[in-house]
Amino acid sequence: MTALTLSTAAAAGLRADAIVIGVAKGAKGPVVAPGAEAVDKAYDGRLADVLETLGASGAEGEVTKLPAPAGFKSPLVVAVGLGAEPAEDAGHGAEALRRAAGVAARALTGAKKAAFALPVGDAGDVGAIGEGVLLGAYSFDAYKDGAADRAKNGKAPLAEATLLGAKPRDKEQKAALERATAVAEELNRARDLVNTPPNDLDPEAFAAVATAAAKEHGVKVQVLDVKALEKGGYGGILGVGAGSASGPRLVKLSYTSSRSAKHLAFVGKGITYDSGGISLKPAGHNETMKCDMAGAAAVFAAVITAARLGLDVNVTGWLALAENMPSGSATRPGDVLRMYSGKTVEVLNTDAEGRLVLADALWAASAEKPDAIVDVATLTGAMVLALGNRTFGVMANDDAFRAAIVDAAEEVGEESWPMPLPEHLRKGMDSPTADIANMGERMGGGLVAGLFLREFVGEGITWAHLDIAGPAFNESGPFGYTPKGGTGSAVRTLVRLAELTAAGELG
Repeated sequence: MTALTLSTAAAAGLRADAIVIGVAKGAKGPVVAPGAEAVDKAYDGRLADVLETLGASGAEGEVTKLPAPAGFKSPLVVAVGLGAEPAEDAGHGAEALRRAAGVAARALTGAKKAAFALPVGDAGDVGAIGEGVLLGAYSFDAYKDGAADRAKNGKAPLAEATLLGAKPRDKEQKAALERATAVAEELNRARDLVNTPPNDLDPEAFAAVATAAAKEHGVKVQVLDVKALEKGGYGGILGVGAGSASGPRLVKLSYTSSRSAKHLAFVGKGITYDSGGISLKPAGHNETMKCDMAGAAAVFAAVITAARLGLDVNVTGWLALAENMPSGSATRPGDVLRMYSGKTVEVLNTDAEGRLVLADALWAASAEKPDAIVDVATLTGAMVLALGNRTFGVMANDDAFRAAIVDAAEEVGEESWPMPLPEHLRKGMDSPTADIANMGERMGGGLVAGLFLREFVGEGITWAHLDIAGPAFNESGPFGYTPKGGTGSAVRTLVRLAELTAAGELG
């Protein structure tokens, strides 16, 4: 993980492999952003002209490298685009800084140290830049050549980043950097889990990772294995995991604050590999299904982050872990499962398995009567068709709570969109055999899944469902601070919800 420090040092005198500055996109060409004054002065105030000559425009995601001016101890200047120039007296938004820092960190792969001279107006800017650096410098290389070879070949992530223009003794800025570090480290751990091959991350292995982290950070952990699940009557989780040689698990993580009675429950879908079961996925749809546990990874990361930050709120995380495989013991289309709630479900499609494990976990979470429940899942391809690959859908049984989640996601830089739960779609899940079927109308399938989950939320409990099927796994090239592969989608939104609850700002 990249080491972060705050410094008031002058850019010219700092020894580093590169100095990162910001450049905005103005109406008449690139505009040098605050923080880069020393570099601009060394170019006789013509830095914008030089950048424009090199083809820079200040567009978001753009990187331009040029030699450092004479007298600088760093040999290289990296100008990173911030996007449109802000209005007068307005600063660059946190997300613009976060993305620019991430782009620069990725561009400096192989460098040992870089100084970031991006615009810093307050503690929020410090946190955004720090978070962007740590997320942008992420690399998953556990299955590649050793660290020594990567460093030798210039492929190691940026080792150290100094944030210039900040105030090391400012309590708010120090706290912002500490928060950014905790959030980014746990989000990157979620990315690691999503990227880990399924032969090394079955439900038992995932539970072991969660247990070790929980013990390290003072979080209580309870793991229900197959025998405990059978004794408890968790028919949904057991039914999904029945076809695998790796038995399912239900992991409960409990972070408790002695200073608050508020209680949030997070529930995550943790299908460590999804073949579709007997309803086997077609060719071309199996290759990335190691990511089907991204919801559980997000919940795990959020609970550990809450503990690291010492938030004044009680947070419980439920990880519903199973591997969905076809075999002689697998659940068949037409089978009926008795869920933990006591309801029966006719399984019409074994590839609609995520809602089955979530249903059991939602009912378990409801039994504790939390103030609110939020589930997170890579649940439906329908949501990807509706919202694309970068936006997750938000459904809820309370409009105000749904709006609060969308606002929280926007605040931390995650794209989301409010989605409805149309009552007329519920009838499509009526079953002549069981209380409900796990499939309904094909059109609006993402909304149907949300309606199914709502059936397993305790009466009177505020609940929301985040379908992160699109943004959880990035199959295209990296952008901003988002790498290829696991993204850690929804971690920051969950953490922000916990912070707002702790502050009394979320009803």
